[in-house]
Amino acid sequence: MTAAVDIDDVSVRFGDFVAVRDARVHIAAGTFFSFLGPSGCGKTTLLRAISGFVQPSAGEIRIGGRNMAGIGPNQRPTALVFQNLALFPLMKVWENIAFALEVRGEGRAARRRRADELLELIALPGQGDKTCDELSGGQRQRVAIARALAAEPDVLLLDEPLSALDLKLREHMRRELRAIQRRVGITFIYITHDQGEALTMSDQVAVMRDGVIEQIADGNALYDQPESAFVASFVGENNAFRGQVRAVDGGYANVATEVGMLRARQVGRNGRQLRVGDAAFVFVRPESLRFATDDDGQNNFPATVAGIEFEGRFWHVFLEVGQGGQRATMTRVNAPSGVQANAPSASSHGAGGEVRLCFSPDRSVALADGPLASD
Repeated sequence: MTAAVDIDDVSVRFGDFVAVRDARVHIAAGTFFSFLGPSGCGKTTLLRAISGFVQPSAGEIRIGGRNMAGIGPNQRPTALVFQNLALFPLMKVWENIAFALEVRGEGRAARRRRADELLELIALPGQGDKTCDELSGGQRQRVAIARALAAEPDVLLLDEPLSALDLKLREHMRRELRAIQRRVGITFIYITHDQGEALTMSDQVAVMRDGVIEQIADGNALYDQPESAFVASFVGENNAFRGQVRAVDGGYANVATEVGMLRARQVGRNGRQLRVGDAAFVFVRPESLRFATDDDGQNNFPATVAGIEFEGRFWHVFLEVGQGGQRATMTRVNAPSGVQANAPSASSHGAGGEVRLCFSPDRSVALADGPLASD
């Protein structure tokens, strides 16, 4: 079974502190949905409200169309995978997985059969008689997921389960989690502060700040069409040029900034477009910046190279722009000599070198001034 989850105008207060404010989300059945945001933004509180460990101060949570008001965690069609996994060290792997079935009173043979089925599902066949300390970190993660699935929930809740793993293992487990979700077909609700996890695994992502949901969209839309300065600066790396709108036409805005007049796409929020005189940001992704040529007329401005960093597949060029020495970053794909003439090199663009940069208006967005993720 699987179920949709509806969060209607939910707020959660602890005394005078509002942890979640007026959250409204529809999570379709059978999808992988993530809540993404910095520490303290309210995402875990919202997850705990869905699971029943926290009661909303206002609003309604429905799972499969059923109002969850007054229904405790043990009666909800959900299972929770904790950040610290909470596996039982003295139990064998299969006993950990089948624990919920033991609580239900199912016999040993039925429990073992179901545990073995789930071990096949998580690609750990034949590992049931090991203890958890004999498994790797990634294998323990999968056991924790199998234990949650053994309870046959309609919705699986995951509270930053990969945060303690090293980078390579986290990247591997992203693929594993997404594959498991597709195989079982139930609704996954995932909590993370890691943009890479959210963008690579999720059908939809809700970005949160200070208890408020800023935007809900798929990964592509969040990256290419952010609706607020916070989302643009939190999801992926971005160069932000602050200024004032001087003209608006045809879905584009001309913004006077410290580096000159910049033209960028508008991304309206709740139907509101920028107006002349508004304070605004122009956001440009590092991969959208490039070295200007004599033919590049729009969004062309000078910069000074502060440093270059080689990262195998990419060159990262760190620049100073404008009179105040604002920092900007340009990223270029590494390519053999002659294949990509616009790629930087230590010899041609060394620290202190004067260059000109440009970008296409279609590869940038103009958004109303507001808090940045780094503020």
